[in-house]
Amino acid sequence: MGSSALLTAVVVGAFLWIAAIHAGTEDDGRLLCTCENEKGTCINATCRGDICFYTWVQGYEEKGCFSADSYREQCLTSFKRFFVHCCRENYCNALTTPPPNINGEPTTTPPEFPRPTLWISLVLLLSIVTASVCGLVLFLRFQRAPCKRRNVEDHDSTKLKVTNGDDPSYGGIFDEFCTSGSGTGLPYLVQRTMARQISLVECVGKGRYGEVWRGTWMGESVAVKIFSSRDEQSWFRETEIYNTVQLRHDNILGFIASDMTSKNSSTQLWLVTHFHELGSLYDFLQYSSLEPESCLRMCLSVVCGLVHLHTEIVSSQEKPAIAHRDLKSRNILVKRNGQCCIADLGLAVIHSQSHDYLDVGNNPRVGTKRYMAPEVLDETICMDVFESYKQTDIWALGLVFWEITRRTIVNGIVEEYRPPFFDLVPSDPSFEEMKKVVCVDQQRPSLHNRLHSHPILSATARIMKECWYQKPQARLTALRVRKTLSKLDHDSDFSIEKLKQDV
Repeated sequence: MGSSALLTAVVVGAFLWIAAIHAGTEDDGRLLCTCENEKGTCINATCRGDICFYTWVQGYEEKGCFSADSYREQCLTSFKRFFVHCCRENYCNALTTPPPNINGEPTTTPPEFPRPTLWISLVLLLSIVTASVCGLVLFLRFQRAPCKRRNVEDHDSTKLKVTNGDDPSYGGIFDEFCTSGSGTGLPYLVQRTMARQISLVECVGKGRYGEVWRGTWMGESVAVKIFSSRDEQSWFRETEIYNTVQLRHDNILGFIASDMTSKNSSTQLWLVTHFHELGSLYDFLQYSSLEPESCLRMCLSVVCGLVHLHTEIVSSQEKPAIAHRDLKSRNILVKRNGQCCIADLGLAVIHSQSHDYLDVGNNPRVGTKRYMAPEVLDETICMDVFESYKQTDIWALGLVFWEITRRTIVNGIVEEYRPPFFDLVPSDPSFEEMKKVVCVDQQRPSLHNRLHSHPILSATARIMKECWYQKPQARLTALRVRKTLSKLDHDSDFSIEKLKQDV
């Protein structure tokens, strides 16, 4: 009984000692950190968080704090042009400076990361308890017994060396971090300084959301989508999705970073992505015509991107299912190889069956009326069923295919570019006008007779019709469309190869 009381007293004393330590170092469970930035997030030059940080990016310094769950993605990263130091004590980032040779070769010795007080406390507690147990055993058994102590190592580090000491390109950095686990862009602390690193070159597009600029970063072109203040929710939604979901795919626009900056006394919201000089599919079809094989591969690439969005992946790097909700030719970009990639996730809906949640966001913006499915126009869509949103994407996919096939040459004939329902509604149709055409009259875009004279376009026309069923449940799935087009593409390749052999 005496030994048990002794052990209890030791353990209670240890816990009281730890509580005393934390009472002197923490206030509400979070650290008080020095805060210096131009984002307007500091209060009296301080902020509270689980981790304090200091960053240096090409001459720009910033101090602040963030939560502990971002530690691995944000603190274990550094390049010659980017340095980050994280620590876990009050005001520990106040006097931090970058290594003197940050502009030259990468530093060989990372700065010492202060050991967290809690971690040290737990190790000491473990040691006290272990020693007490060993002493109790000795007391009871009156014999010597070996007692092995566990060694706990602190693996905190803040430096990642650049291979061969070469300067990083944005492609190299992007490739490294796209597979690192948290999302598809660069680490958050790098993103916070992107607006200072990018030089805007020319405006390449304007819309209701704002503007798109071609910029240069680390010697290469990037696209900078600058959102207007009234479309802040779209910027926030895209940033949220890209930073939390593994979206890397050849047919999804490559995300690099998201940042906000101040210009002319107003805040600008930036989304930085890969740059595709051919522009949107809408722009491309204005001046380009296609061969049937090119049309097929372009349609196949669009549906491959949509399948990736619609599919939930359950793995160590899981991805929820996503419905786009604003699929149209203006939100699809054309790559140099003739394939396409889907952009603009500002209205996307997220669903995870494994975690049982549906996230529709809180963006008041609606989709494009010309591409709205019948159930959206007559307001019969089931808003709490994720499949409903996927079915509206399929309706819009059929309209995008129709736009592409109009610009495809068959028997020397090709039609001018026109938007869907161009002959039935004005250039900027109202909700009621679209509802009358699509729901009341149940009209569909007309298909030129020439399409039926070519096997590829004939099959594509059948797919379009099955995407336009009035009843959403009767429409094809994106996966079924992809399988049909993939088989068509394979058969087309086989036929061309056979023709070459015969010649």
